[in-house]
Amino acid sequence: MTFNSIIDLIKNFIDVLIVWFALYYILKSLRKNVKMVLLFKGILIIIALKIVSDILGLVTIGFLLDYVIEWGPLALIIIFQPEIRSVLEHLGRSQLLGRHKVLTVDEREKMVYEITNALDYLRKQSIGALIVIERDNSLNDYIEKSKKIYADISSDLLISIFFPNNPLHDGGLIIQGDKITSAGAVFPTSDSLKISKRLGTRHRAALGISEVSDCIAIVVSEETGRLSIAIDGELYYNLTLDEVKLRLLEELRPKKEVFVEEEDIKNENNSENI
Repeated sequence: MTFNSIIDLIKNFIDVLIVWFALYYILKSLRKNVKMVLLFKGILIIIALKIVSDILGLVTIGFLLDYVIEWGPLALIIIFQPEIRSVLEHLGRSQLLGRHKVLTVDEREKMVYEITNALDYLRKQSIGALIVIERDNSLNDYIEKSKKIYADISSDLLISIFFPNNPLHDGGLIIQGDKITSAGAVFPTSDSLKISKRLGTRHRAALGISEVSDCIAIVVSEETGRLSIAIDGELYYNLTLDEVKLRLLEELRPKKEVFVEEEDIKNENNSENI
């Protein structure tokens, strides 16, 4: 094998890898976007009709489908411009723009303690709340359009922000690292058909922001006082306070820490086997 053939092989591998990554990201985005799923199904139906018309020799349908296929991409760009922009914005959010600091174990536990204390009070008083915790994907776009706070996390401050007569009560609160960065944030609402029609705007906003970022969105229902968490486009409804605490501690653990712990467990198992 010559040097040039090795270079060509590497180029082909990189080419396939980029295409595979693009397809993976598109399919992952489709899974979380109802409109894009319907669009994808429509494209598959058009392709199937085109194949059938070619096999059966259906001239009129084939002629119309040729025009649809020729001008369809331009029409899709115009019609689905907001969805395409959302996907591109999500792609452009670098992990480097995410969490300002990696929390230590003590800082993480203190943060979860303050949040759960506030949630306990809010749910007992049936005070609605939406708390969003930033992880790797930056939420700066939403912070810029909300009221800046940048204060230490405390249960008293969280409760006061969501108190009914507070002007920031109806918006979402954003946490970066161990700081409350802003309040009164407005998030995109989800169009998912999975969410119950009985759930209100807060739940849809929590699910919506979890669909476009890797954040953790916590909701307190104003009507029932029930707690919910939205992560990666999935809504976990009617959780107990202990379930919320355990979920937060698990999700806020740094990836490196999880990897090290898994390696330690494997090493322990290997030692036992020996």
